[in-house]
Amino acid sequence: MEQPQREIRATYGAATVTVYQAYSPELGLPAAREGRFPAAWKRDRMTWIKPSFLWMMYRCGWATKPGQESVLAVEITRDGFEWALRNACLSSYVRGLHPDLSSWQRELKRSPARVQWDPERDLRLQPLPYRSLQLGLSGEAVQRYADEWLVSISDVTPLAREIHALVTSGDLDAASGLLPKETPYPAQGELLAHLHG
Repeated sequence: MEQPQREIRATYGAATVTVYQAYSPELGLPAAREGRFPAAWKRDRMTWIKPSFLWMMYRCGWATKPGQESVLAVEITRDGFEWALRNACLSSYVRGLHPDLSSWQRELKRSPARVQWDPERDLRLQPLPYRSLQLGLSGEAVQRYADEWLVSISDVTPLAREIHALVTSGDLDAASGLLPKETPYPAQGELLAHLHG
């Protein structure tokens, strides 16, 4: 069966969905320990959350890039995640989806969330022919994320390092077996219709 070009794949349950972020250990370790973001975490910045573990690994270089050595699995409510999708705007202008450039710019300014579809990655972090969701939160969405949607924060840096070691040694089967199980997220219709640019 052909893989949809744009589809949210995630680890999720009846009420929650897991997204990933990477921070410096100074932020990541207290967040995982306390189960909430520390005071030093900047609420006034755009924060990007990623449901794809391997896309997070690509972004943070398996927890080796400066300032991204601490990888967090952040469990949030599905209600919150879906609120963000409903209130999101694509991060770039798409002719045919938006009436014109200026209307997209107005929507972008107004929206508390934005979506980018980036090529999904394989275990060697090579691009795959289909895309994965990145969800940027700002303003109201950041506040809701930290204060209302957050269920738990786990440090998955050891898992990232273990999988990376297996990939480096060429044992892709064992590495694949350790990956979080991600399946298509049931986000059809109105949730994604405005985000399929």
